[in-house]
Amino acid sequence: MRPDEALASLKRGSAQIINESELRDKLALGRPLRVKLGVDPTTSDIHLGHTIVLRKLREFQDLGHQAILIIGDFTGMIGDPSGRSVTRPHLTHEEVIANAATYREQAFKILDPDRTETVCNGDWFRNMSFEDVIRLNSRVTLQQMLQREDFKARIEQQHPIRVHEVQYPIMQGWDSVMVKADVELGGTDQLFNILIGRDFQREEAMPQQVVFLLPILEGLDGSKKMSKSLGNYVGINESPTEIFGKLMSISDELMARYYELLLRRAVPSGMHPLEAKKQLASEIVEMYHPDAARKVLDDWNTRFSKRDLSRADLPQYSPAKTNDVTTVAVISQVYRDVFGLDKSHSEVSRLIKQGSVTIDDTKVTDPKAQIALHPGQILRLDRKRAVRIG
Repeated sequence: MRPDEALASLKRGSAQIINESELRDKLALGRPLRVKLGVDPTTSDIHLGHTIVLRKLREFQDLGHQAILIIGDFTGMIGDPSGRSVTRPHLTHEEVIANAATYREQAFKILDPDRTETVCNGDWFRNMSFEDVIRLNSRVTLQQMLQREDFKARIEQQHPIRVHEVQYPIMQGWDSVMVKADVELGGTDQLFNILIGRDFQREEAMPQQVVFLLPILEGLDGSKKMSKSLGNYVGINESPTEIFGKLMSISDELMARYYELLLRRAVPSGMHPLEAKKQLASEIVEMYHPDAARKVLDDWNTRFSKRDLSRADLPQYSPAKTNDVTTVAVISQVYRDVFGLDKSHSEVSRLIKQGSVTIDDTKVTDPKAQIALHPGQILRLDRKRAVRIG
């Protein structure tokens, strides 16, 4: 593909490129570009928010370029402060390495392993002396760090900023020097960090990497960034049924956003919102569980369109062996344990009072009523979620 054509193709779906002329010149070099993506395995799951940047990296691969996947075994112990209002919990190196093993497996559901160079940034940071760290820190000013919107906001709100968090952009920037990145991909919250990499490369007399930013995907709540810590995520390693059910729970407004960012097209014109949502959920399930998409759609139709829960393949829930459990407590527990949703008692109470909760088609409308569940019963939580009691 000619450089202009490649640039036009790669630009689709991007949020910001610094800058396009540099990227075009690099595409005209006639060699595979080294396209960097750093991932910090702070949890064991890759979610749909991560897939936006991973799929763009795959686009570069399909054009003949080399993906450089940096596993942040060192940066992961700090945790990226970008967009955070509080310090991330500290992880041990063992926890990060365990998470990293699952990250590789999940990333290769999208990336071409033959065009992916995987490295850990601990390979160079572990060998640094304290003198090396001081010299690296001396190349960035505190004023630069305090220009970050997230740091400024935390200072204004009197939230602490730990000194180790200031190290994160410096470490990410140095990664770009070590892997000789031509392009670095990231979400729009990564602009500051990637620019630090450009500065370091210039100071090392290297060609500067192009900043290639992608939009950030909102979570299931429709407002905050998709994040496992916020419980508003869809993990690509979750079961097909779980993925489908979570996507069917989003608002119609968010559905349009998911079509745009995850399927790279608009909601089909004239299609009923429910059918459009089914199509969205089916296509995303097919991306990560290609053999299960048809079955999970048929099962959803059986459960919710045909109202035939007795024949449906429902997730199982085994209640704790305890007495004097209220309906609101049980339903809250099922949402949390089975569907990964942390709903408040007041929200669950409202669903119960509205008649959303049924046991074998019998409505339960008193949140404070004692509830006894028996194996084989079907407990419906709302119009999109139900479990079979085990």
